[in-house]
This record gives sequence, structure tokens and C-alpha cells, in this order.
Amino acid sequence: MSLLLRNARLGPAGPIADIAIADGRIDAIGPDLPVSAESANVDGRTVLPGLWDAHVHSVQWAAARRRIDVSGARSAVDAAAILAKNAPAEGIVFGSGFRDGLWPDLPHKDLLEGALPGRVVAVASNDLHTAWLSPAALNLVGSGNHPTGVVREQECFAVTAALPQATADELDSWVADATVAAAARGVVGVIDFEFADNVVDWRRRIEHGGIAIRVACSIPVARLDEAIERGLRTGDPVAGTDGLATVGPVKIFVDGSLNTRTAYCHDPYPGSQSYGQLVTAPDQLRVQLTTISRAGLHPAVHAIGDHANDIALTAFEQVGCPGRIEHAQLLERRDLARFARDGLVAGIQPAHQPDDRDVADRHWTGRTGRAFPYADLIAAGATVQIGSDAPVAPLDPWDGIAAAVGRTDDDRPPWHPEQAISVQQALPAAALGRVGLAVGEPADLVITDLDPGTADVAALRTMPVYGTMVAGRWTYRR
Repeated sequence: MSLLLRNARLGPAGPIADIAIADGRIDAIGPDLPVSAESANVDGRTVLPGLWDAHVHSVQWAAARRRIDVSGARSAVDAAAILAKNAPAEGIVFGSGFRDGLWPDLPHKDLLEGALPGRVVAVASNDLHTAWLSPAALNLVGSGNHPTGVVREQECFAVTAALPQATADELDSWVADATVAAAARGVVGVIDFEFADNVVDWRRRIEHGGIAIRVACSIPVARLDEAIERGLRTGDPVAGTDGLATVGPVKIFVDGSLNTRTAYCHDPYPGSQSYGQLVTAPDQLRVQLTTISRAGLHPAVHAIGDHANDIALTAFEQVGCPGRIEHAQLLERRDLARFARDGLVAGIQPAHQPDDRDVADRHWTGRTGRAFPYADLIAAGATVQIGSDAPVAPLDPWDGIAAAVGRTDDDRPPWHPEQAISVQQALPAAALGRVGLAVGEPADLVITDLDPGTADVAALRTMPVYGTMVAGRWTYRR
């Protein structure tokens, strides 16, 4: 298959030229190239390397798009009222997106029972580290004696998995719809951190058709032994997916999250003696990284608090393997340069910063100058890649790019603007490091109506996408 994109702007503020595509790759770039069997005049629109979301939870994102959104609730009572107002007439009431870090009251099972008597109600927090269940939901998962109905971290993950799910066919249809929506925002690929057998699930989805993106399939650490037995190796193509799916990294948790106040920190949370939650001890983490790397796999270590990041960095230094640290939200300044080691990626989610600024101001008081420190990471030589952690934030790289550049998403001044990065830094971070267009590279491309190099933050966030290509094939075209 060959295609000629005519009159394309080559990146931000770039020149106008033609782009020839053949066999899924950029074949030539220049003025007045010969017209191929198919051509498209893009009329001076900007062509960029296709965007990746480097951290998503595909099934949870697809499901959240169909659940009751309580992200705007200002209290537990308010959230319960939103659920009652929007609940379906029958079946389980699923909600998502609550943030209780600033609420004046506490979520409790009795509030859900009062709002929806006898109903099975399950609400996921915005950061996915807390679940809030009604008495009927607790009974359904075998936890009827739970005192509050609010479960966090590993207990949350176990309870969530125990709740009735949609059928595999339904979930696959929802995920396929979500990939089409992602393609409409310029997304050509995702790293999927769903807590599942992602290799098997994505092979099935791609074989069934309708998938519009590439995907790197992560492996939960609980499935590590199985992955090793199957001979999975990070970066290898997944058989039967026509090159769309590859084996991704192995996900390990060191700590929890900011909103749940379980991010593991050097300093206690205000008004308490809690430093957060250490999920994986340093010695255990070192052993896991050694096992993972010897098997030809790469680790992806979840670390949000500054102490958790110190532990993760130390383990990478001890083992000497490539891999990722996911989130890196609060860092000691002395640890910034440690991210610059070869083969280490800092997977960041800039859209979390404007969402979490108020929670950080309260619970990381006096430390926010080193929270979400994107400019400092890049200045220290770190390799950063932008993701959303969808459904924690929307699966939309432009939202993340705008947050990284603007450090705000409302009418308030930028939060710690000294940590803002430029569009020229953010675009490669949202494209797995691809800088500009070059002959021989995959024709995974996004075409935008506006030039990102001259767009303000509001225009970046709502960037109009004209078209998206994966391997030279349109996955979205307006």
C-alpha cells in the first residue's frame, strides 16, 4: 500500500513538503514528490509522530466511560446523591472518579445504603486505589462484616476483581470503541497496565478486528512465573496480531497513591503518624527486578512518594536492568539525577498535576516544589514519557501535553510554573521519544489542524485532529 500526503507541515513551525508512505513506513519526504496510487492533500496541516499514551488501564477506562461520574462531588453526601440521581433502574450501580482527599466528611457504606437502599453499589476512586461499597455489594464479595465499606490498595484490587463483570465479548466491544475514540485524538499506541493477561486479551481483540491502535501488553507481577514459563520477552511481537501488539513490562507496586494518602514518603502526612504504605519491601523488589531482567523482561515499578522513588531507584541501580518508574510524583532533589541512567524511563502523567494540586498542597505541605517536577527531571537528563493512567485522567495525550506545558487546567494561575516544560519537550515525551519525521520510520502519524508550536495551552488541550495513521493506514480521518 502506498500513499502520498501532499502539502504537509513537517512538525511545529516546520516547512511544507510532501510525505510518501509505502509498506507502512515513511518512504520519502520532499517537495513535489510523484503522486502515488492514493494521495491526500492536507492543506498545510501539521504532521507529527503519532502519539502514545504510556500508561492506561484499558478495561477500566472502557468501563469508566459507561459508569456514573462522581468526580465533581464535593463530599461523600454529594457523591451518594449523584449516584442515586443517575442510577439505572436495576442491576449493579457502578460509579467512578471520587476524590475524598479534600472532602469534609468520610465515605461510608451507610451513606450508599441510605441513598440506594438494598442496591449493590460500587464506586471506584479517581486514582483506582480505593473502592467504596454498599452493604449489598460487600455481601456480594464476601465482606459483609466490613465496618465502613471503604477498601484501599490490595484489598481494593481484590474486591474490585470479585465484583461481577461484563462478559468478555462486552468488554472487548467497549475496549474497541475506546481505541477508536483514542485514535480520534491522535493516539497510535498505548502501554496497557490492566490487571489481566493482557497478551491473551489483546490477541483476541485484535483477531476479532476493530482495534485502531498499537499496544504494549504489560504483565502483572502476580503473573510473572506464568509469563516466564510462556517465554514472554519485553518487546517481542505477540503472535497473531499483525504487529499491533508487543509484550510490555512487568508491573510492580512499591506504594499507593496521594489521594488515598498511601504514597510512601520520607515525611508523615500532616496530622498523622502515617508515612504511607510500603507495598513491596526493598529486598523483595531487588529480587523481583533480578528475576524479571534475567527472563528478558523489563520491570515497570509504581512509585509515587519520595521514599518509594528512592527505593525504586536503588533497586534499579543494584540490579542494573532497564525498565520504568511509573508516576514519580514526589522526588527528593538529590534523586533527580538518578533518573538519568541508561535504559530507565520515567512514566509521568501530567494531567494528574492540576487535578491533584489542592490535595498535594494539603498532604504534601512544604514539599510541592518538588512534586510533579517535570522540568527538573528533563534538566537532569531523565527520559520521560507521558501517559494518562486512564481512567484516572482521560485517554487524551493533548490533555497531558497541555498540563505539562501550562501547569493548570482552570482559571487559576499555573501551579509551580517553574516545573512547566515546552511544547518541543512535551511532544516527543508523548510519542515514545520520536522527534520529528524521518525516512524509514513507521508511518504512525497524527495530522492536526493547528500548529502545536504556536498554539496556546487552551488550544493544545482541545487540539483538533484531522487524521491519524498506524503503519500508513487511516485509523481516524475527519
